[in-house]
Amino acid sequence: MFLTLVCAASLAAGGHAAARDYASRDVGDWTVTASKDGKDCFLTREYERNGGTTLLLGLDIDGTNRLSVLNANWSIKPKDQLKLNFRLSNSSYPAHFAVGIASEGKQGFVTSFGAKFPSYFAASKSLHISRGDVPVERLSLDGGDAAVTELRNCVDNRREEPAASAGKKARPGDIPRDPFAPARARESKK
Repeated sequence: MFLTLVCAASLAAGGHAAARDYASRDVGDWTVTASKDGKDCFLTREYERNGGTTLLLGLDIDGTNRLSVLNANWSIKPKDQLKLNFRLSNSSYPAHFAVGIASEGKQGFVTSFGAKFPSYFAASKSLHISRGDVPVERLSLDGGDAAVTELRNCVDNRREEPAASAGKKARPGDIPRDPFAPARARESKK
């Protein structure tokens, strides 16, 4: 689970290029974007705070989710493991496991929740995060209900796309000799 969270966070916090058929959409203060790999979508909101807080909620086509929060002032290190308290308007997650991440000059954490979390997130007006008695962040989720609806539309779009391309099977000739080589070297399929 630890490695899954770290890998998912890298995708979430890294580039947010739109996938082939789903263009990024702004929904109030939120932005919904499909991942490059087409397997998930992200809901992002930037908060004007000291250090600039970024909140990301990722939702995969299999229904799993993850929440990342980043800030340039935080000293958390990648792969640090910690317990944080998360409180939405309608639910709470005390001593919840999170993993440190870093992206684009910001540090923060990523965690995952149960399948109902996006619904609870959508119905909440705020998200309060603390580390024991120390407040970490207090974020408004205004407009989150419409944004989560669009996030689900994006994920539905991602689910339909693999079905359309399922009939195409990769031929051995389509596989580069060294898929990890720079793009120019990969073009040779010998």
